[in-house]
Amino acid sequence: MEVLGMDFGCAIGSLRDGKFPDKDCLLPLISKLLGYAIVAASTTVKVPQILKILKNKSVRGLSVVGFELEVVGYTIALAYCLHKGLPFSAYGELAFLLIQAIILVAIIYYFSQPVRTPTWIRALLYCAAAPTILAGQIDPFVFEALYASQHAIFLFARIPQIWENFSNKSTGELSFLTCFMNFGGGLVRVFTSMQEKAPTSVVLGSLLGMITNGTILSQIIFYQKPESKKEKKVN
Repeated sequence: MEVLGMDFGCAIGSLRDGKFPDKDCLLPLISKLLGYAIVAASTTVKVPQILKILKNKSVRGLSVVGFELEVVGYTIALAYCLHKGLPFSAYGELAFLLIQAIILVAIIYYFSQPVRTPTWIRALLYCAAAPTILAGQIDPFVFEALYASQHAIFLFARIPQIWENFSNKSTGELSFLTCFMNFGGGLVRVFTSMQEKAPTSVVLGSLLGMITNGTILSQIIFYQKPESKKEKKVN
């Protein structure tokens, strides 16, 4: 019994026999289920951040360059996984994250008026290069080098935000829910990547994302200001 590449036959057969499925049967199934769960959750992971910016009409404390680098990183990672022919459950969230990241950057630009010339140049360069990268129409050696640099891109996407949080002793308009889902998704993706026997570079990328997102999440918790207690009215 196979559904979306998930083989339930082994597990169902063991349960019918009154036995708990063994590790070799259960772990691949759990990995597939978690993979599709991440893909499903990724469709809304950046929505809380987008809504928070729209609600407050502010991008205070957000690193514009960091979010731009995120878009570049997601583009390279998605192109690489497509090029390697990995199962959709192993990378599907990248497509949804890329779309949301592009929308998020556009919103940040809107609330960062006036947008300076260097910013427009970076945006135009991305629009020119992204279709070629996603189509995989580049030399294989260059593609591998590009993907290797993708880890550094994600690292440098997080460092400006981590530093800004540290400098301001505040996380500004960062969304706790979005950062929490990013961290949780990275944690699960490390497991699923290993189970799917993804290239070591893919596993390391997931691990790096988990660590950096975990750092930002801890900053949100650490710098969160306690809500002021309302004084009780004396009757």
